[in-house]
Amino acid sequence: MAKTRPGVAPSKNKPGRKDIDAYTIKGTNKIVRVGDCVLMRPSDAGKPPYVARIEKIEADARNNVKVHCRWYYRPEESLGGRRQFHGAKELFLSDHYDVQSAHTIEGKCIVHTFKNYTKLENVGTEDYYCRFEYKAATGAFTPDRVAVYCKCEMPYNPDDLMVQCEGCKDWYHPACVGMTIEEAKKLEHFACTECSSDEDVKRSQNGFSSSPLDDLKVEAKRRKR
Repeated sequence: MAKTRPGVAPSKNKPGRKDIDAYTIKGTNKIVRVGDCVLMRPSDAGKPPYVARIEKIEADARNNVKVHCRWYYRPEESLGGRRQFHGAKELFLSDHYDVQSAHTIEGKCIVHTFKNYTKLENVGTEDYYCRFEYKAATGAFTPDRVAVYCKCEMPYNPDDLMVQCEGCKDWYHPACVGMTIEEAKKLEHFACTECSSDEDVKRSQNGFSSSPLDDLKVEAKRRKR
C-alpha cells in the first residue's frame, strides 16, 4: 500500500484533470461512485485485497482515471495488532489518505456500522464492519472505550457465540463459564455463578440469546464468512 502523510487528504486537481461522477470497474458492469467502498488489488498477491472508501474520482485528458481514497485498516495492520475481540470482517477507518489508479479496483464491498452488521441475516464475502476510527501515525482509536462483557471483560466479537444470564443479564462466553459451544447451543436457561444460587432469578422460556446487541431470546444465527 503506497502511503501518503496520514491525516492529509489530497484534494486539489492537477492541471488537465477533472472530477467525474463515476467509474466502471474494468471487466465488470459495477459502477463506483464517491462514498462507495471498494476492494483494491494488493501489491502482494498472497494478501487479501485492501479496502478503501472513495473520496473523489478524477480523469485526465487521456481518460486515465485516478481515485482519491481513504484506507480501512485490518486489525493486523494496526500498531496493536489483531486481538481476541476483533471479528474476521472488522476494519478500522484510518486517517490515511491516498491516490491510486482506478485500475487497481477489483470490486465493491459494503462496510456496515457495527450495529447494522450484527443484524445481518447472512454475512457475505462483500460485507465488513467498522466500529473504530484509527490514527495511523499514533495507533490511537476513536472511541477509545467500548462496552465490555463476560468475566474476561472483552468487547463483543460478533463471530463468537455468547449466552446471557437470566438473573444479572450479563453476557458470557461459554468457555469462560466452563461450557463448550455445543453445550451452550442446547441451553434452555442459564444463570451465572453469582446468580445460580439466587432463588429469585426469573426463568424465561429460553435463556439463550445470540448477542449482547440483541434483546430477543432467539437462537444464534450462524454467520457465513
